[in-house]
Amino acid sequence: MAPSPDRVASIMLSWHALELVSCTTLQTLWAGYGKICAITARATTDKAAAELGNLCGFEEESAGSTYALILKYISPPRKSGGGEAEDEDEGHLRKMLSYEVEQYFYSDVVPLLGDDIAVAKCLASTRDMDGEEGVEELEGLMATVMVDLRPKFPVAGGKRSVLSKVQVRGALEWLAGFHGRSWSLLSSDLDEYVLPPLEEAKKRSAGGDVEGGLWLNGGYTYLATRRKEYDSLVEDTDSEWSDALCSVSGDSGLSIAEMAALLLTPCGRSVESYIHGDVKSENLFTTENGDEVAFFDFQYVGLGLGVCDLAKLFTCSVPLYMLVEDDEPLPENLAMGDGEKQLLLYYRRSLLQDDGSEAYTWETFKQHWETALVDWCRFQASWGFWGNTEWLEARVRSILSDQEWRSWLHDETSSRTEEHKA
Repeated sequence: MAPSPDRVASIMLSWHALELVSCTTLQTLWAGYGKICAITARATTDKAAAELGNLCGFEEESAGSTYALILKYISPPRKSGGGEAEDEDEGHLRKMLSYEVEQYFYSDVVPLLGDDIAVAKCLASTRDMDGEEGVEELEGLMATVMVDLRPKFPVAGGKRSVLSKVQVRGALEWLAGFHGRSWSLLSSDLDEYVLPPLEEAKKRSAGGDVEGGLWLNGGYTYLATRRKEYDSLVEDTDSEWSDALCSVSGDSGLSIAEMAALLLTPCGRSVESYIHGDVKSENLFTTENGDEVAFFDFQYVGLGLGVCDLAKLFTCSVPLYMLVEDDEPLPENLAMGDGEKQLLLYYRRSLLQDDGSEAYTWETFKQHWETALVDWCRFQASWGFWGNTEWLEARVRSILSDQEWRSWLHDETSSRTEEHKA
C-alpha cells in the first residue's frame, strides 16, 4: 500500500532538517493519479531555517520558524495487463510522462530561470532522492515539495473564468519573460527532449535514455497526439470545420490542419522557446492588484512557439471586450481587431525587451500567431469548444480566407517537408 501524503511529506522534509506541522489535501488529481497538498513545515535548526527562508525569499529565519509549502504527490491507479503500449494507453502514458516532465522542470529548470520569473522553487524531489533516509517507502512514487506561492500571490485565477485587464497584462508579461528567458536555456540536441507518449514508450522499451527532460513538443493538444480526435472531425460532416480544416489542400497531400501542425512543430528555429503548454486562468495566481502573475502546473512544458500559449490564453481567459471593441454580435469573418493587436504588440515588446530587435519581425510573428489560432481551433472543434468560441471561429474563418496566409503556409510547410525528406 502506498504511504499517505503526510508520511511522504514527513520523509522528504526530514532530508532538510524540517518537520511536518500539517498536511491538508487541496485537490485530487485527474482520474485519481495523486494529490496536491498544502503543508506547513517547521525548521529544526538555524541552518535549515536559513536555507528554506532563502528559498522562500525570507530573511533572518531561525529554528522554529514555519513555512508554507506544496506537495505534489503522484501515485497512479493500478493498471491491469501489461506488454507494449497500445493506442488505448496513450492517455495514461501522457499523464505519467507529464508528471515526469513537470518534476524535471521544477528540479532542473526553475533554478536557471532566475528570480524575475515567478514560479515555485523546488525544495525536495523523488527525482533526486538516492541515498536519502526513508527512500524505500517512496519507491514507485513521484513526489515534489515546492514553495507555496499563495502568500505572495493570493488571488486565484479561477476555473474557466476571465481575467481582469490588469491580470491579462500581468499574464502577458510573465509569458514574455518566460519565453524570452528560455532562449538562452534551450538545448540544440533535440534527443534530450521527451517524445510524444507512444513514441517515448517505444524508445524506452528499446532501452533508450530515460533520464527525462521537457517535452519535445510543448502542450497537450498538438496533432501528433490527437489523431483519434482529428479522425473523428474528418468524419463529422455536420461540422463546418471538417471540410475547412481537414480537406487536403492543393498538391501538398496535407490538410490545412496538418500543415498548421507541421509549421508549429519545433525544429530548431531561433524564435522557438519553452512554452507553458496549458495557459489558462485556472493555472495562475496573481497579487492583490493583479499586476504580477505566477503560473503553475507545468505538466506540458516543452519546446514550441510562444504564440501557442497566447492562443489558449486569448480564447479561454481574456475578456472579449479586450479583443474586440464593438458590442454588436460578432461577424462570421473577423479580421484582427485593434484590441487583439494591442495585446499582441504588448507581449512582443516585452518578449524582445523593447530593443527594436528584428529577430522576430511583426510579419512573421503575426503569421505564427494566426497559425496557432487555426491549430487551436482544430483541437477545440474535435474536442469541444469553450471560452471565446465565436471570436475564435470568426478569426479562423477570416484567416482561412486569406490567400496570402494560405500561400505562405503552403510554402513554409513544403520546405519543411523537403528538408525532412533530405
